[in-house]
Amino acid sequence: MESKPIIYQLFPRIFTNTNAHCIPNGTYQQNGSGKMNDITETILTKIKELGVTHIWYTGVIEHATKTDYSKEGIRPDNPHVVKGEAGSPYAIKDYYDIDPDIAVDVKNRMAEFEALVTRTHDAGMEVIIDFVPNHTARCYYSDAKPIGIKDFGVDDDTNKFFDPNNNYYYITRQLFAPSVDMGSGKNAYIEFPAKATGDDCFTAFPNAHNWYETVKLNYGRDYGDWSAHFSPIPDTWYKMLHILRYWASKGVDAFRCDMVHMVPLEFWQWAIPNVKDHYPHIKFIAEIYDVKLYRDFIEKGGFDYLYDKVNLYDTLRGVMCSNYSAATITNCWQTVEGIAPHMLNFLENHDEQRFGSKFYAKDPAKVIPSLVVSSMISTGPMMIYAGQELGEQATDAEGFSGHDGRTTIFDYWSVGTIRRWYNNGNPDGSQMTPRERWLRNKYKTILKLCNSEKAISNGRFFDLMYVNYQNPTLNPHRQYVFMRSLNGETLLIAVNFSPDSCDLAINVPRHALETLNIPEGEVVATELLSGDRELKQLSPDKPFTTMISPYDAVIWRIRHKNIR
Repeated sequence: MESKPIIYQLFPRIFTNTNAHCIPNGTYQQNGSGKMNDITETILTKIKELGVTHIWYTGVIEHATKTDYSKEGIRPDNPHVVKGEAGSPYAIKDYYDIDPDIAVDVKNRMAEFEALVTRTHDAGMEVIIDFVPNHTARCYYSDAKPIGIKDFGVDDDTNKFFDPNNNYYYITRQLFAPSVDMGSGKNAYIEFPAKATGDDCFTAFPNAHNWYETVKLNYGRDYGDWSAHFSPIPDTWYKMLHILRYWASKGVDAFRCDMVHMVPLEFWQWAIPNVKDHYPHIKFIAEIYDVKLYRDFIEKGGFDYLYDKVNLYDTLRGVMCSNYSAATITNCWQTVEGIAPHMLNFLENHDEQRFGSKFYAKDPAKVIPSLVVSSMISTGPMMIYAGQELGEQATDAEGFSGHDGRTTIFDYWSVGTIRRWYNNGNPDGSQMTPRERWLRNKYKTILKLCNSEKAISNGRFFDLMYVNYQNPTLNPHRQYVFMRSLNGETLLIAVNFSPDSCDLAINVPRHALETLNIPEGEVVATELLSGDRELKQLSPDKPFTTMISPYDAVIWRIRHKNIR
């Protein structure tokens, strides 16, 4: 049986930074940076204890920064096209290199990354890194590229807006002139002709809200008339295939691919099989924000997993924040029926506001119903973001990233919850608050169930809401109930999004018993979050009774051999 991927996203620059006195907009010298070497065997073992199977090391590829590493042989970036002191990890300046901020010995940074990959594998987990295909930093230059590889844009004809052989798009005869300061004199950033900006801004005049620090890559789509030029294969395709194979050769197990819908589907149809021909174990994860494209990117594009952001994530957030009814969760699984095993669910990542922040749930302890639904509704992956399991609320205004409920990716910073857990490399829990310990144990229990219970990792799903809408004990606005079943074991899962406890008498229809091949009658059931054991009824004639505390869940396991 296949395991269910449980992904732990961590940002090394933040994760092991132990500076408790960071200054907003502080430099590398003032605030410091976490290091790959500090993600030790001990740290990895503790992460794995959460039930984690994969670690997504975010922001490890070299990106534009205001920190000057010219003494290390790295060409400096113009600060006017860098967001924040540290820079965006999605403004890649060298696809073949590791970010110097996270290395102890900058000249040895690739070896430090390779050692981190080895440590992660030795700890029994797989490695995910970002692949950023849609755009580069404005000042792209690779000092680590293999012999024979040319940088993006070197052979471009800059007199044309579009050419199939160009790597970038050009706004001809026009200076790059965004509505942000580009400096003056010898320190000014000058780009002539202007290149199109990464968020499909095909003018020379992006504003501060555009991705002005990035340049859109050309995959053979002419955005002047929307014509496609994919034969012969565009140069950008070959460059990107080489980059993917390069990192696969380093032992990377999966790529989280940034903004895949901004790159032609035809590229993915070509590139993914070409990578898997050489590295068949490699998985591809798509960041995507259009439900209408889900099936094409799986069935045609070849992706293994997709972010289910605009479906399940947005619905669960709506239940917590916008008076959505819990019953609307039914719409989510119906939307992805047939492709559910490919859906990657999450409640947090670096782009989203922290669950416990004042912009979302306001209290991280309210997470249990959302966590249980997102991690147990399908066999697909579940992802958490470092600090989520500790109740991080993102109360800092770090610099470029203001007080927005997110943990910065642009600034040099340290996060208190993670710092207390990390405890200078000795994560024994002694520095954590009781609340942090309580919440981390809840995450640990729930996430570990995702693979210890084969009904979750490999079983079938059955939604019980349709026979409970008129149930006087169940409020479909605040409670959601479903079943998972496999090989003689069934889980009845009920969650409560209400601030009040509830006593449910859940109707289980005959159709569920027949569909899941469940015998009818009295059973001994074990509640997996509390360990309670009780006699229960599994019958269309007698409801299944349970109590649920406020913002909590129950997971009742029934082994059919216990039928009397």
